[in-house]
Amino acid sequence: MLRLPGVGWFLRQRWARLGMQIPLLLLSVVLVWHGFLGPDLAPKNLATLLTWVHYRGLLVLVLLVAGNFFCMACPFLLPREIARWIFRPVWNWPVRLRNKWLAVALFVLLLFAYEYFGLWSTPFWTAWLIVAYFAGALVVDALFRHASFCKWVCPIGQFNFLASTLSPLEVAVRDLNQCVECRTKDCICGPPASETAADAGRLALPLLAKRGCELALFQPMKVGNLDCTFCLDCVHACPHDNVGLVTRMPGAELAAEEPRSGLGNPLTRPDLAALAIVFTFGALLNAFGMVSPVYVLQAWLSGVLGTTERAPILAILFAVALIVEPVLLLGLAAWWTRRATGTALSLPRLATRYAYSLVPLGFGVWLAHYAFHFLTGALTVVPVLQNALAEIGWPVLGQPNWEFTGMRSGSVFVLELGFLTLGLVGSWIVAIRLARKDQPSAPWRAYLSWVVLQSILWAAAIWLLAQPMEMRGTFLGD
Repeated sequence: MLRLPGVGWFLRQRWARLGMQIPLLLLSVVLVWHGFLGPDLAPKNLATLLTWVHYRGLLVLVLLVAGNFFCMACPFLLPREIARWIFRPVWNWPVRLRNKWLAVALFVLLLFAYEYFGLWSTPFWTAWLIVAYFAGALVVDALFRHASFCKWVCPIGQFNFLASTLSPLEVAVRDLNQCVECRTKDCICGPPASETAADAGRLALPLLAKRGCELALFQPMKVGNLDCTFCLDCVHACPHDNVGLVTRMPGAELAAEEPRSGLGNPLTRPDLAALAIVFTFGALLNAFGMVSPVYVLQAWLSGVLGTTERAPILAILFAVALIVEPVLLLGLAAWWTRRATGTALSLPRLATRYAYSLVPLGFGVWLAHYAFHFLTGALTVVPVLQNALAEIGWPVLGQPNWEFTGMRSGSVFVLELGFLTLGLVGSWIVAIRLARKDQPSAPWRAYLSWVVLQSILWAAAIWLLAQPMEMRGTFLGD
């Protein structure tokens, strides 16, 4: 892709990432300003509309058709780069925290905060979330070397990493033989200090200087998109022009057994499996929070607990959806696989191994859900922007026309079914590939229970998305 005219030329430039980050940084400033000082009504506020309708919808669609370009353009890292221009971090990320458990907890916390604070309906708290994200990235990466925030902390990044396993593009080596002959390993180590210093001096901006991968992904041993932010530092650092943005088979890495740089073997890592499980069941939970049955369930729990406080009610729902259900369902599937195949692997090891087969279906749910809100409300940003400009005395776009909307929900539902079914088929394929490695003579014994589980979750997702859904963040449906 980097050798294509136009977009390829742009991405080959070392300032390309900065050229994408600066507009998003300015947009973030606008969202924070409008979140704090704009209308309290969410459908009229840029902070809530662009964050919860447009950003999320565009994110999943870009991940589907291309790759992790939103991490590439992430504006949260620009303050870090400016801070590192002045202060150099002196600590390495703690060894005990070099796993995904903290990121899993923060991912769950973000989902919980979204429901508890009603972030889609509160511009003020949405603005504070953006500020907190910038502050978190700045503090973590000002104290710790390399890309610690991206690799170990950022919940949005973890979402993107998992979703990008289904993307058609990856950053990869073009010719492994060239890597064997390479002696400097600039893709991971960075260029020599003298070259880096001279380069930075020429550019007058240290953040444009060449450097090796800060996420510890050694290109010859890198497999897939997990932990890759598409920063293209390795592309610019490689003296042989041997790293590119190449096409591949989406989802193939989810069944790959070989150890990979910076990750080891994901199929044996319970922290990554937990992230995959929360990614999948969190997609169903997030959709469930927007349909009418959830309010019936919350009212029943409120009566049982004798309280109207939302925190304990939501805590129970989250515990059931993200702990109890996965433990029971994956435990049963693993038990059947062990019983049918006679494998010596324990139930936790089997559940860890096959948890990654849920990722395509999980992404299908996120894709169907977020695409629904985006496609039905894509044009709602026009009157909101018109209104924002009119409020500051600059009505260059005219008066707001609140009739701008998007596609009809019935038409979008057909696309949702397609996304869900595509995810289901992807999950089947990953489970079958794993089963063929575990039980070559009769793979169906290993994959049958997982195919059944995935089909049940697919049916649940269809039922959820077929319900009348809250048009959060827009006037649609009011």
